[in-house]
Amino acid sequence: MNVIERVARVLAGQFYSRNAGGTEEHAADLVDREWPHFAADALAVMKTLREPTAEMAAAGDSASWHRMVEAALEDARTKTANSLH
Repeated sequence: MNVIERVARVLAGQFYSRNAGGTEEHAADLVDREWPHFAADALAVMKTLREPTAEMAAAGDSASWHRMVEAALEDARTKTANSLH
């Protein structure tokens, strides 16, 4: 599971699950089915995270963070492209 799917599943869970503000008491099957509809939002979140905040940069290596997020985005692009063939 790539990072886009992971984030999309969290977003779907938040949307559907009663535990997070949704209406479904048991949302797991719904999340399994519907997470792809949240992939664009997940991609937007990951693109936003490419650049660390000042607090994040002060706590660690900004260049490494940027490379890790870019690697996750590239992995998602590759898997998406491969699924279209």
